[in-house]
Parts: sequence; structure tokens; C-alpha cells
Amino acid sequence: MAAVVQGGEMKSKQLANVLIKILGLSVLIQSIPGIITGLYNAVRVREVGGPGEFWFYPMPSLVLAAIGICLIIKSRDVAGVLFKNEDE
Repeated sequence: MAAVVQGGEMKSKQLANVLIKILGLSVLIQSIPGIITGLYNAVRVREVGGPGEFWFYPMPSLVLAAIGICLIIKSRDVAGVLFKNEDE
């Protein structure tokens, strides 16, 4: 990343951008076990003839993964909203 400026210091907006990307990556990584477990449980319930809502089991983790991906992609925009008065 080219976020380091001449003096070796990062501006607040640049630091926020990096931290928001790290937050998004963390949320994405934390959602992976839930997705795997949800899919496993959905397949297992389907095999034993459980209730018809088996598709719902991995949904909360998929929502978390989507939030993590959005944070990673939109980190610059989020940092811009947080620090809209600061010049780059």
C-alpha cells in the first residue's frame, strides 16, 4: 500500500481506510466457519427429512460475509464520510 507519506506518518483518512479494510477482512474471515457449519447443517437436515427451512441455516453468516466484503470494497468511501472535513 502506498499510504505512507514523506515523513513516514499516515493521515487520519488513510489510517481509517486501512483499519476499515482490516475490519472488513476480520468480519469476512469470522463468517467462514458459520457458512461451513450452516451448509453442513442444511445438508444434514435435508438428508434426514427435517423442516423445509434448511436453506436458512447459513444465511446469517452469508450476511456477515456480505458486510465484510462491502467494508473492504467501500472502505475509502466510509473513511471519506468519517473524515469529510479533512483534506488529503
